[in-house]
Amino acid sequence: MRTTVVIPARYGSSRYPGKPLVPLLGKPMIIWVAELCARAVGSENVYIATEDERIADIVHAAHFSPIITSMNALTGTDRVAEASKHIDADIFINVQGDEPLIDPIDILKIRDSKIQHIDKVINGFSWISSHEDPENINIPKVITNEQSELVYMSRLVLPAYKDKTNAPSNFKKQVCIYAFTADELKSFHMFGRKSTLEHSEDIEILRFFELNKRILMVETQPGSAAIDVPSDVGLVEAELKKRL
Repeated sequence: MRTTVVIPARYGSSRYPGKPLVPLLGKPMIIWVAELCARAVGSENVYIATEDERIADIVHAAHFSPIITSMNALTGTDRVAEASKHIDADIFINVQGDEPLIDPIDILKIRDSKIQHIDKVINGFSWISSHEDPENINIPKVITNEQSELVYMSRLVLPAYKDKTNAPSNFKKQVCIYAFTADELKSFHMFGRKSTLEHSEDIEILRFFELNKRILMVETQPGSAAIDVPSDVGLVEAELKKRL
């Protein structure tokens, strides 16, 4: 089964325009992400789905394959779905372009879980660290059942509790590595709009609930951190320096 990684990279981010090209230790963030993905699946299996020629030119110069997608894709997964029409593969892994600390081993873990559970959408999660605030709305919190299937995901702190003695010892957060088949991406894209929950939470994977797809959450390594706003850049650069 051929596995590819498709990285959605939108220049026109509402919260951080031009985010994929923000320099981290002198290298554009999208290249950091692409190189980590290449360590997992090989550079020939890494594609960048973008609406912007500036991003396409940068990734092409770094010997990766850009695919130009529409300007108005609803979400990153919609952008991946558009790109998948031009790729002959069995499994499509969506790695967000703002995750420059992602672990290549986790990409392979998500791939292997998809191979074992081809009928389920696969998504990563990790435990929120002591340095992170569970009430940060930029961190989607994850609730699973005892079979590790997604029950719900929210920007609120979940699960809630009535009595402090029932409070969870820690919270799960989403890690933006997903695995899909071409048919799952097609169904997602053909839904044609954001679902009601997806629109409210601004969490795209919630659309799969409307498609009656089970979502298996797979634990990944801690330490992943996305760049959502400019203030995140310094923190991520500090961690990159440690790893280098």
